[in-house]
Amino acid sequence: MKRTMEFTKRNLLELSRDMLGYIFCIAFPIVMLIVMSVVNESIPKEAGMNIFRIDNLAGGIMIFGQTFVMLFTAILVSTDRDSSFLIRLYTTPMQGRDFVFGYILPMLAIAVLQSLVIAAASLVIAGITGFSISVPGLLLSVITVIPSALFFIALGLIFGSLFNEKAAPGICSVIVSGGSFLGAVFFDAEHTGGPIYSVCRCLPFIYCTKAARSTIRLDFAWKTFGISMLVTAAAAVVCMTAAIFCFQSIMRAER
Repeated sequence: MKRTMEFTKRNLLELSRDMLGYIFCIAFPIVMLIVMSVVNESIPKEAGMNIFRIDNLAGGIMIFGQTFVMLFTAILVSTDRDSSFLIRLYTTPMQGRDFVFGYILPMLAIAVLQSLVIAAASLVIAGITGFSISVPGLLLSVITVIPSALFFIALGLIFGSLFNEKAAPGICSVIVSGGSFLGAVFFDAEHTGGPIYSVCRCLPFIYCTKAARSTIRLDFAWKTFGISMLVTAAAAVVCMTAAIFCFQSIMRAER
């Protein structure tokens, strides 16, 4: 545990020095939240579009922000590998779990902080636009999006373990775009229907978004919240297991 915490502190320090992390993980999701809220205010009420309404948008932006946590997880891991920093650490008594959790814990802390900032910004925007949003729902969403955060962090750990510092960010950028689309962050996939919704339903991204939005609305029905949380948690477990396996395999090969 001591070795894990020491490695966690080192990674937090590295992340705190990277200004791009503040921009993409904190500032950019807030900018998108503001821009989409402005767009929503410009849409005539007769159109009946609710996707950019703040109670829907807040949950979507939380998931959108987590894709950037995935990106910076991949960058941190791949950079450490390419700089031979990890190879030097392999000669120490540190175990595979110390490395894995040393990467997961700081990224999870960033994801929670990110969700808190988005929740606070959503509350301010709701007050400005005159829309009533559930404060308990916003606070609960910070907890219920933790499984989705672990899912994205695990993806970042996998890409960072398998690819170098040049390839990993590019692959993650595809997931950022694809995950936002397939997660229906900025459109209503259910009402779109057709092949688009069929593809979305086969992947975990949309369930991450649904779980966040259901929590904010305090809608805990099985069909909306229950299934979404179950799929998200299952995806997190599968990807986290795969991430640990990938990292430890690379670790054994490089030792």
